[in-house]
Amino acid sequence: MSVYMTSGTYDYLAALKEKHPEQSVYLLQGEDNTIAYTEGKNIFDEARAYEIVDQEGTLQNEGYVVMNNIPVTDEGRPLFEDRFKQRAGAIEDSPGFQSIRILRPVQGNTYIVLTLWQNVQSFEDWKNSQAFQKAHQNNGPQSKEKPSYVAGPAYLTKYHMTE
Repeated sequence: MSVYMTSGTYDYLAALKEKHPEQSVYLLQGEDNTIAYTEGKNIFDEARAYEIVDQEGTLQNEGYVVMNNIPVTDEGRPLFEDRFKQRAGAIEDSPGFQSIRILRPVQGNTYIVLTLWQNVQSFEDWKNSQAFQKAHQNNGPQSKEKPSYVAGPAYLTKYHMTE
């Protein structure tokens, strides 16, 4: 399935969402920007396009979104995607977890691991859990050596879902 995102002012994106009631459009409010996210059909003039590699859970109009943006080498794409397809699934059992999407970019090399949490505390609890440490023990933020498929530093972007 395809995913499309675009940036803009909250008012502009809210009006765009109202213009397309037939489509689920999620508004993600960050500290200094707003993103509109939709799955399926592209309704945006200037969209960043992705394909869903793996997913679990249902997106909702409320919650806390964390996007882990990970640049991946061309030759490392299969390895990166397989790693997520084979993941243990411990995140799904975390209190406050709502959904995850592994997004492959149609253009560029930066994958997005999007997670939706009930609230900030749920994400922080996951990040400080033993399950997180185990899932990231060989290639997480604390690792000295990055996996061969990594093409540059990863970074987080955080948002709140808004209606």
